[in-house]
Amino acid sequence: MLGIESSCDETGVALVRFDGAALPVLRAHALHTQVQMHAAYGGVVPELASRDHIRRVLPLTTTVLAQAGASLSELDVVAYTRGPGLAGALLVGAGVACALAAALDKPVLGVHHLEGHLLSPFLSTDAPQFPFVALLVSGGHTQLMRVDAVGQYTLLGETIDDAAGEAFDKSAKLMGLGYPGGPALSRLATGGRADAFALPRPLLHSGNLDFSFAGLKTAVLTQHRRLGASPSAEQLAGLAASTQAAIVEVLVKKSLAALKATGLKRLVVSGGVGANAELRKRLNDATMRRGWQVHYPELDLCTDNGAMIAMAAAMRLQAGAAQASRHYAFDVRPRWPLDQIS
Repeated sequence: MLGIESSCDETGVALVRFDGAALPVLRAHALHTQVQMHAAYGGVVPELASRDHIRRVLPLTTTVLAQAGASLSELDVVAYTRGPGLAGALLVGAGVACALAAALDKPVLGVHHLEGHLLSPFLSTDAPQFPFVALLVSGGHTQLMRVDAVGQYTLLGETIDDAAGEAFDKSAKLMGLGYPGGPALSRLATGGRADAFALPRPLLHSGNLDFSFAGLKTAVLTQHRRLGASPSAEQLAGLAASTQAAIVEVLVKKSLAALKATGLKRLVVSGGVGANAELRKRLNDATMRRGWQVHYPELDLCTDNGAMIAMAAAMRLQAGAAQASRHYAFDVRPRWPLDQIS
């Protein structure tokens, strides 16, 4: 199974081996991030992203096959990200995958990007078991899902405005930390006090499992303006730590509430924000006290990558939740709710 990911600003290609019994095994993967290119603009420029995917996807495919000691003729299925994501970026991966499969007379399978994140912990040495609650936290998505099996997903709650990743990035930008802001804010937070500033925890006591982070971003803007034109390093570190603490507290408490509401004792955390060290620490402590389990993908597989796409495709085929096809006309779905996957 060759997997191609091109939904936003990372080009990922991976090779996964699978049969009808054991979990699929990652043979090789390669990733190119466009962070440096987009940093000059303070965010992702869709047209530049698409053009860079065109340049990267075939060389990355060659690299992955070489790493795995495999050839194109050995491929059985070519998988690609069908959505959600940037339309132009998605079209690159879809077009290359379908053209490659047609040339090889092999079937193709379009994969839901978030399902890739959802199933990425199965690539870890500490793979989870079904059923579980999943916390999907990435740059554009914050959702809690009940996962009973491959393809069986129930939405429990989601953000009604900004996602957690957006809250990290936008707060960092307000503090002048550049792009990508989330990791920069987290690094700065290590030198500050989490109680330095009183910031809101939106919807923390709402009684449901939905999220909201837009108000937090506004509060960070207000506090930063109060610091004046030249805030000290200590003040900035305190604001970063307080911002991170607010986001993490909401994510942790909502995740625990989802486990309690469903009666499940296993949590899976995936998506780029899932790499945040403070979030992992708080979730590890909270679940350990209750005798519950929490699973994460490996750190290098938290961001968008081809391995999660190949893994999701392989698991869907194994479970009979999808069928690969030799129908090479393709479309992409920039907006595609995970609970509507078929």
